[in-house]
Amino acid sequence: MRKSAGERPPSGGVLQSAEHALRLVLLVARRGSVTLSEVAAELGVGASTAHRLLSTCKHAGFVRQDRPGAPYLAGPAVLELSLATTSAITLRDAADPVLRDLAAATGETAGFAVLEGPRVRFVSCLEGGGSDRVASRVGMVFPAHRTAGGKAMLACYDEDELRRRIPRVLLAEDGASWPELLRDVTRVRRRGWAAAFGESDPAVSAVGACVRTGTGEPRAAVTVAVPRMRMSTGREAEALAPQTVAAAALIERRLRGAVD
Repeated sequence: MRKSAGERPPSGGVLQSAEHALRLVLLVARRGSVTLSEVAAELGVGASTAHRLLSTCKHAGFVRQDRPGAPYLAGPAVLELSLATTSAITLRDAADPVLRDLAAATGETAGFAVLEGPRVRFVSCLEGGGSDRVASRVGMVFPAHRTAGGKAMLACYDEDELRRRIPRVLLAEDGASWPELLRDVTRVRRRGWAAAFGESDPAVSAVGACVRTGTGEPRAAVTVAVPRMRMSTGREAEALAPQTVAAAALIERRLRGAVD
């Protein structure tokens, strides 16, 4: 069998191309986004090999690219793995009972979102009982800096990581600015929760709180979404904040196996 160009013979049963692909998946999962040159440098391979690895991972769903030349982001297959495996209990198993109680207690739509590079994806939503409520946003993707849940997670990062994760050009494309983002995350760190008023959807406002790992890294975020006509001020959002923060803390405990 002919070996592909640039691939060394396996040593000790290790197939180097497979090892590179797995390291690439870990790299993009850890960083959120990578460029071709970053992959080449990190894996110690040439640009053509890095491109083939990225193309293979893209085909398998482990990375995605929004447009030619853009950074590569964690793909849906990485999200599925993160939702399927945790140390004690899966994210959905931990979150859904809490979201159900939160939706019942507030009468509003409770959501659960995860970061995908500079964006958030809603992976679970339970609608409140009122007729005037925000519809489920499961599967929807929004710029992280435009959502309450995204802001809550971004606030966990220091400024260097924020600059890497949310480039200025991305903010500019969305009509936002770096000082605006810094003000938002500083506010979130100070009060422990985030709010957004018509930023991802003109008709929707929301409150969000981060679900963290034991080391303080953001794992997900709990949100409570309300029609903007009923929540348009910080004071109105503040009324929902304690329940949202408590729900996030309960999910953290459930993930650690600290509650039944």
